[in-house]
Amino acid sequence: MPANVIRSVRIAGTGSYVPDRIVTNQELERCAPTSDAWIREKLGIQTRRVAAPNQATSDLAAAAARRALEQAAIAAEEIDLIIVATATPDRPQPSTACIVQEKIRAFHAAAFDVAAVCSGFLYGLAVGSQFIAANAYDRVLLIGADTFSRITNWQDRSCVFFGDGAGAAVLTHARDGEGLLAVDLYADGRGKWSFTVPAGGSESPASPETVANHQHTYVMNGKAVFETATTVLPAAIQKVVARCGLTIDDVDLLIPHQPSINILKVTAQKLGLPFSKVLTNMDRYANTAGASVAILLDEANQSHRLPDGAIIALAAVGAGWTWAAAVMRWVNDRRNAIQV
Repeated sequence: MPANVIRSVRIAGTGSYVPDRIVTNQELERCAPTSDAWIREKLGIQTRRVAAPNQATSDLAAAAARRALEQAAIAAEEIDLIIVATATPDRPQPSTACIVQEKIRAFHAAAFDVAAVCSGFLYGLAVGSQFIAANAYDRVLLIGADTFSRITNWQDRSCVFFGDGAGAAVLTHARDGEGLLAVDLYADGRGKWSFTVPAGGSESPASPETVANHQHTYVMNGKAVFETATTVLPAAIQKVVARCGLTIDDVDLLIPHQPSINILKVTAQKLGLPFSKVLTNMDRYANTAGASVAILLDEANQSHRLPDGAIIALAAVGAGWTWAAAVMRWVNDRRNAIQV
């Protein structure tokens, strides 16, 4: 179901954080049936970051949030709403967003989590923008954060795919025709078995047996992920771009979630988009799940790859299945923002 932005919403600041520990492909060769050559060729990954034992998802999220707030020149107490997109919350309850609220001391903000796995940041973008578009809130702190290392079986070959990290964006008002132009959300629950964590919820509560059988780590059907991603991502991007009255040629940059380098290459080919316009950091960070789009967005922003007025497309596909695509006209001149 499309989510139509009624009033213009912009990103006033971005931030990101990745843990210090670097895990190389060579390290994984020693514990799982895989190889550096296969990982590089099929996935485009060389290293990934892994959170320290004393780092929870909220710690990564709070660090990214502080950097986004600093860039936006907005104090934590000025935030009206915190949305955390994560598939690896600190605890089943309370929400990780509430834990982040306490850590950054944003006590005037409402807070909740969004669960759409790798699509979570764009789902959160749709939700957060609605509050601002409807004039319910003025400033929303949107965070994508995941610690997939906590739900990884390091003896299984699928351990090569993910890394830990967090990215954040501060949403606020913009002038008409600037900022977020459109965002479309999709889901298909028939894909629920293709990527899942089998135990730990109400369906299969934790027990000695579920722990012994590694049912608290993710299992994935790699072929299904590839086929689904290369089908739904190009179609969703094409549709949302057209809904804005634009063509693929008008897109200056595509900021996608990072499932694999081959998925991104096929997506660009189907769109007719030069791969030079597709941003990727999976060589350094692997797939950071709900954080991937947010981290890439911050890297592009910090490296001045987002000139004022640039047309940016964002896209992601996650377990569920869920997928989403968005288009924005970037605003990096604070004078163009509506003051609230």
